[in-house]
Amino acid sequence: MNDSVRLKWLLSESDVRAGAEAEVLPLLSVSISWGVRRREAAGATTRAASEDLSNYKVCRVGDLVINRMRAFQGALGIAPEDGIVSPDYAVLTVDPSIDSRWLNYFLTSGSTVSTMASLVRGIGGTEAGNVRTPRLNMADLLSMVAPLLSAAEQCVIADYLDRETTRIDTLIEEQQRLIEMLRERRRLVVTNAIPPRPSLGSGADKLGRTTRIGNGSTPRREKTEYWDSGDIPWLNSSVVNQARVSSAVEFVTATALAECHLPIVSPGSVLVGLTGQGKTRGMATILDIEATVNQHLAYVTPDRGRWWPGYLLWLLAASYDDLRRISEENGSTKGGLTCEALKQLRVVIPSIEEQRQIAFHLDEQTSKTDALIAESERLIELARERRSALITAAVNGQIDVREVA
Repeated sequence: MNDSVRLKWLLSESDVRAGAEAEVLPLLSVSISWGVRRREAAGATTRAASEDLSNYKVCRVGDLVINRMRAFQGALGIAPEDGIVSPDYAVLTVDPSIDSRWLNYFLTSGSTVSTMASLVRGIGGTEAGNVRTPRLNMADLLSMVAPLLSAAEQCVIADYLDRETTRIDTLIEEQQRLIEMLRERRRLVVTNAIPPRPSLGSGADKLGRTTRIGNGSTPRREKTEYWDSGDIPWLNSSVVNQARVSSAVEFVTATALAECHLPIVSPGSVLVGLTGQGKTRGMATILDIEATVNQHLAYVTPDRGRWWPGYLLWLLAASYDDLRRISEENGSTKGGLTCEALKQLRVVIPSIEEQRQIAFHLDEQTSKTDALIAESERLIELARERRSALITAAVNGQIDVREVA
């Protein structure tokens, strides 16, 4: 496998526009995770009835489709059917002598993706993940080299990788299903432990009457007097991914605190992510230090005689659906939560001792489930690393697949 060939001899770029075929061909998209498939199968928004896709590119079954903006991350694949793709994608016809499965494995192997990353043209560097308007030019791609293999050798490698990656993918899917089951079990444990939320007119209190609720802002970055030599912890919504918040990575000055009207949040407050599309939105943590916050993070400072902070944390975690509903009723867009929704949330307030017992029970029960989830996530990461290494080794001849077939 020492001989090589430039990709320009294996691939030829196609730029056929859809025209009238846009009405009948399916809309395809490309992802790092699953290659090429129908856009609706990827969970993306489908085309609008009035959308004009006549300028989209046509790809035929077996064509190579590349998302040029994310090619350096492996966003490419072989089209499983005729379709249309974004005009910014590249469509390349594969030489009939090439096994498209082998080509796909070669182009998504770690070594090839690294080479693509070095060829991306844009502002910034791919190693820092901050390229703006990155593009992989097709001339650069076609100048790359691939191992020169016979059709039979390509087929043997592709058959081996099909078999082995299917086994690994099955393991990953099993672990992902286990994680879903564990998360649902965790949700039920929390829901069943928290007293049911009361309906309107039941005599229960609104959360805002027994807590202080608000959010902050982001001081202007160009105002050095707000940031230089600051000693007041300033937190953004990423902190809700921590079990507890006991430190900060950014600090503001007393000048920023005064001029930007930033709140000082007391230790023992619960912090709630207001935005973040599931990564931080609705997630909560407990603050162990005095700090201020940005506009995407709500603080809920409890009346000490009414709330056990650990219980309040679990209560808010179990109230996400209600908070979403109240936020939408108040005009929130894109599913974001609001401080007003937190204030309006109707709650049952058990005795402090009962709150403490519930919180300790949930800490104990969920920690066991969280450990199992973390172990499954670790196994998935190891499996993905194994899959990537196996593909790279096979396409570069580092293992003789005939011996392990």
